[in-house]
Amino acid sequence: MPKISAKGLNMPESPIRKLVPFAEEAHKQGKTVYYLNIGQPDIKTPEVALDAVKFHMLDILAYTRSEGSENYRIKIAEYYKRNDIEVTHNDIIVTTGGSEALLFAFGSIMDEDDEIIIPEPFYANYNGFSTASGVNVVPVISKIENNFALPPIEEFEKLITPKTKAILICNPGNPTGYLYSKEEIRQLAAVVKKHDLFLIADEVYREFVYDGISHFSILQEAGLEDHAIVIDSVSKRYSMCGARIGYLVSKNPEVIKTALKFAQARLSPPTLAQIASEAALQTPQSYFDDVKEEYVKRRNILIEGLEKIEGVKVAKPNGAFYCIAELPVKNSDDFARWLLESFHYNNNTVMVAPAAGFYSTPGVGLNQIRIAYVLNEESLKLCIKILEEALKVYRD
Repeated sequence: MPKISAKGLNMPESPIRKLVPFAEEAHKQGKTVYYLNIGQPDIKTPEVALDAVKFHMLDILAYTRSEGSENYRIKIAEYYKRNDIEVTHNDIIVTTGGSEALLFAFGSIMDEDDEIIIPEPFYANYNGFSTASGVNVVPVISKIENNFALPPIEEFEKLITPKTKAILICNPGNPTGYLYSKEEIRQLAAVVKKHDLFLIADEVYREFVYDGISHFSILQEAGLEDHAIVIDSVSKRYSMCGARIGYLVSKNPEVIKTALKFAQARLSPPTLAQIASEAALQTPQSYFDDVKEEYVKRRNILIEGLEKIEGVKVAKPNGAFYCIAELPVKNSDDFARWLLESFHYNNNTVMVAPAAGFYSTPGVGLNQIRIAYVLNEESLKLCIKILEEALKVYRD
């Protein structure tokens, strides 16, 4: 039999999706499964975006430019300007989701066996993108005890080698919900300038920051123009995960020129999805105000509920819609599977994401889970009760 590639064999499973077969089997058994494992908001997509596709006037569904339609990129630049980020449409490449933007960034700035430093826990697919690109992740661990704040900057400097090409952060963070402060961004900026590295920021949750705190983009930091690469997406901002539209943004013309070659190789981003995403830019601020208010309510219900469960430790997020909870279990993979296979509370159970998959350091995060608070308030309250009752009877 022909052999599978080493790269394919090393490709990690998604901790978010790998338990789906067990959830499907739980459904067949008649259980109601509440999905806390995936960041699929139940917030409605703006009507203006859906209407743009519904009532489009196209006769031919043709390719667009490889970097995305010029009109859409101009409007994206205007969106950034409203958020005090000065870029032009020539600094933007539209991609098939933020995932492709990350792959383009990795391909543009790193070669095989180069290294990228990432504070962990981090979005699990960073491991997958690194494996696909032949790049080595060098983790620096952030801790639940201080809410997953940026590790001391000295810890980053200790890890820098001749193979180090970039530092990658998610701000606000998936899976932690941590929002980096302006001071933390400036510490990172100083390090990448000192060592001539790139700083990549995944800012797809920019709109979702709470408690009166403001988001500070790496594109707002003066003197970082040659170093900064932003990854962005419409998926969570407008609850348009299925559109698969993202973008890579950089003021470094060589980065854009190089990334464009990768964009040309895959021809163009999807046309109808660009139409929807361009229309979504008309979404009024009131939409985001309402969504943020809803997420704050959900966050508070979740965090307060989890804190009342004996043996559970949880970090309070200031952004996005995720949190990491530490459970009184030895292995959250086993616990998550057991919840689906063997447990129910009044015929209800939950699906969570084991957090070890959000680390690249072996053996770390084994007793942690990521929870996405994307369900309504009553569902979240029930989920907390399910977890509480499950932990009373679960045995490692």
